[in-house]
Amino acid sequence: MRPLLLVDVDGPLNPHAAKPYRRPEGYETHRLMTPRWAAAERRRLTAWGLPHKPPKPLRVWLNPAHGPALAALPFDLVWATTWEEEANTFIAPLLGLPALPYLAWPEPRPEPDGGVFWKTPEIVAWAQGRPFAWVDDLITDADRTWVAAHHDGPALLHHVDPKTGLTTRDFARLTDWSNGLG
Repeated sequence: MRPLLLVDVDGPLNPHAAKPYRRPEGYETHRLMTPRWAAAERRRLTAWGLPHKPPKPLRVWLNPAHGPALAALPFDLVWATTWEEEANTFIAPLLGLPALPYLAWPEPRPEPDGGVFWKTPEIVAWAQGRPFAWVDDLITDADRTWVAAHHDGPALLHHVDPKTGLTTRDFARLTDWSNGLG
């Protein structure tokens, strides 16, 4: 059985922290109006006293080369993003990926515990001891420590710079880790 690769969207695939006026090389701009984003925008506009103003689409930068690169990795891919099922509708087609399993997060989101990212316990529970790698821009040493104490299998928690998104070095690291599992 291949290890899992849990993929976040914002940060690893959409380098949202890059300079807003300079799209990173290799990326294409997409304006997406997902149902979840539209609802959040409507709430924000209403709170600002602008209930009749139309919601603005979300700007997402995606590198079309990432889809084939992810598909070529020796992993079973899983969305680990707050986009949840919307990643299959809006992100996967733009990257040429099939629909993937996704983690459905609890509502409301759990509060961080001791610096541990709220996604971390959910990912460990979902993996059920299966080897996994996880790419996210919010992973810290606290998450690595927590996973080492609570996950029975191998795990790689790989931080991705949200200014650059996934790079060839990240893909090489993931491949090396998977190959090292034997």
